Amino acid sequence: MKIFSAVAALILLLPASTLAQPATTAPVEFEMMTWPEVKAALAAGKTTALIYTGGTEHRGPQNVTGGHTLMARETVKAIAQRLGNAIAMPVLPYTPNNANAELPGTIGLTNDLLAAVLERIAEQTIVNGFKNVILMGDHGNGQPAVYRDTAKKLDDKYAAQGVHVYYCDEVYSKRMADFDAYLKTQNLPAGGHAAISDTSEMLYLGGDKGWVRKDEIKNAVAPPQGQPRNGVSGDGRASTAELGKRVFDMKIDYAVRQIQALVAGPK
Repeated sequence: MKIFSAVAALILLLPASTLAQPATTAPVEFEMMTWPEVKAALAAGKTTALIYTGGTEHRGPQNVTGGHTLMARETVKAIAQRLGNAIAMPVLPYTPNNANAELPGTIGLTNDLLAAVLERIAEQTIVNGFKNVILMGDHGNGQPAVYRDTAKKLDDKYAAQGVHVYYCDEVYSKRMADFDAYLKTQNLPAGGHAAISDTSEMLYLGGDKGWVRKDEIKNAVAPPQGQPRNGVSGDGRASTAELGKRVFDMKIDYAVRQIQALVAGPK
C-alpha cells in the first residue's frame, strides 16, 4: 500500500503534459495549415495535391444536405494520410445539380462552371508548388467528363514542366459498382440515391455528429409511384454504420491504389 500511495502521489505531481502524450500526426489539410507548414510540407516531399469535390443536395428525410461534402472531407483527409506525400485541399461544396422547390436543399453548378472552378483551383495549387494534382468527386454529376477533360487539358499544358494533373475515378465509379455487387451478395437493395451506401457511410462517419436523423431511417425508401417524392430513390432502410465502414474503407483503398499508379506511371 505504501508503494501504491507513493506512486499515486508522484503521478499527482507530474504535469498534465507528461501524463497524456498523444501520437502527433503532421497536418494534411491545407486549410488547417499555416503557410510555413505548407512550405515545409512541400520541401519534405508532400507535393501531391488532392482536390476533392462534395455537393449540396436533398438527401432524403434522413440525411443532411451537406452529406457529400461532409463525407468528402473525411475521405480526402484519410487518403492524404495513407499516401503520406499528399495534402488535402479544401473540399468544394458545390457540383453540377439543379435546385428544386419541391425538395428544397439543393444548390448546384453547371458542368461548365465546375470545369472552370476545377481548372482555376488546380492551377493555383501548381503555383503554390505542387507537382501532382489529383481531381476526385463524391457526387456523380459531372463525372467522368468534367474531371477527366479538365485533368487532360491541364496535364497537356503543364507536363513539359514536370507537373501532372490526373483524374482519380475509382474512388467513385469502381467503388460504387463493387459495393453494389457486395450488397447483392447480402440480399440487400443496391443503388439508388440517399440509399444504403451514402446513409451507411454517413452513419459511420457522423452518426454521433448529427449527420443522420436516425429516427427517419425507417422512411428512407422511395415512395410508391404517384405519391409525393421524399428525395430517396431505392431503399436505404437497411443502412448501418458497419456497412458504412466498408464503403469508407473501399474509397480509401481504391483511391490510394489508383493515385499511386497514376503518379508512378509513364510521364
